[in-house]
Amino acid sequence: MLRPDDVDHLRCPACRQGLRFRGYVARGRLDRGELICTGCPASYQVFAGIAELYREEEVRGGDRAMRIIYDRLAVLHDPLVRFSFPLALGESEATSRARYLERLDLEALAREVRGERAARILEIGAGTGSNVPLVRARLPPGLAADLWAVDLSMGMLRLLAERMRFLGDAETRFAAADAHALPFPDGFFDRVFHVGGIAGYRDPRRALAEMVRVARPCTPILVVDERLDPDRPHSLFHRLFFRWVTIYDRDPHVPIEHLPADAHDVRIEQVGRFFYGLTFRVAAPISPRKPRRRAAAKPSARDSRSASRPKAAVRSRPSAPKSKGVRARRPKKQP
Repeated sequence: MLRPDDVDHLRCPACRQGLRFRGYVARGRLDRGELICTGCPASYQVFAGIAELYREEEVRGGDRAMRIIYDRLAVLHDPLVRFSFPLALGESEATSRARYLERLDLEALAREVRGERAARILEIGAGTGSNVPLVRARLPPGLAADLWAVDLSMGMLRLLAERMRFLGDAETRFAAADAHALPFPDGFFDRVFHVGGIAGYRDPRRALAEMVRVARPCTPILVVDERLDPDRPHSLFHRLFFRWVTIYDRDPHVPIEHLPADAHDVRIEQVGRFFYGLTFRVAAPISPRKPRRRAAAKPSARDSRSASRPKAAVRSRPSAPKSKGVRARRPKKQP
């Protein structure tokens, strides 16, 4: 859910201008109404406490198909994951998640924000919110942090809301959003991460660019998705199981070809039998400098002395008077 003061941090996915809320607030949270863009005619519905911050006409292709699947199978998602992780990966779900969350370097947040404000963390494709309590548990003691979770599936977000109520977590903000057009300002988050869906996005390059846009410059950005570990042997069961969970992706791999050209500190690690972890950073863009005007050269001491010394008068010789020219007469012809 979102608070009324959270609206100041939201942006229109269409034009990236600010939003204003018109509707009803219940228990200090947006309950129902609409978020109206201040820069274009777009508006976004808020229903049952969940804001739908995306444009329906932009949800197409694989994104639309995956949203239908997750909406219909939302109730089965968590039990399937909880059962399949020990069976296929040989470890619990929590152990696997903890391994890739280490790449966020959450311990450094206290040093980075310096107590000036709450740290801001965004999870894209948060699903039912399984990572939220694990992220909070890894935060440095005493650090205030605002966790934001977005997903395109309303079915998954409703389960996330139930999980937050069960945990007594009234601080986590969540909303429906499209990873290709995030409803946040530039450089707003101190950490950005995404787990388990970029291979199914219609435009992975654009989604990665959006992660970079909303992240603070040089902050670590983490992407986790399926890839069969190339450095360990796999049984037929493992290969068939992996093919089943990646049936929507013909070539499960690390999407390094879609990273921004200025990405640096790129690290690819296998964080499980079926999962890779990709972390990278992008520095702030360097604005072109205006050409400096060359300052006029200061006169040297010698030049200043010569300039202050009075110049001697120069006498000019009188010029001789010019004689008027006499036109010569032509001699007369003799008869």
